[in-house]
Amino acid sequence: MSEKKKFLLRIDESVYAALEKWAADEFRSINAQIEFLLIDNLKKAGRYKKLIDQEKDKNE
Repeated sequence: MSEKKKFLLRIDESVYAALEKWAADEFRSINAQIEFLLIDNLKKAGRYKKLIDQEKDKNE
């Protein structure tokens, strides 16, 4: 598994509260919930597979 990139994320308190509740409802941490949502939307936009292919190319 590749190492995870760390970065600072600043979001509105109400957005955080909504994410916190949603994550709890799905038994995830907030970080895992954000990552899940990002990956889901990348897949829906047809961009996730391209990112995986680019990573493979860099590692070869």
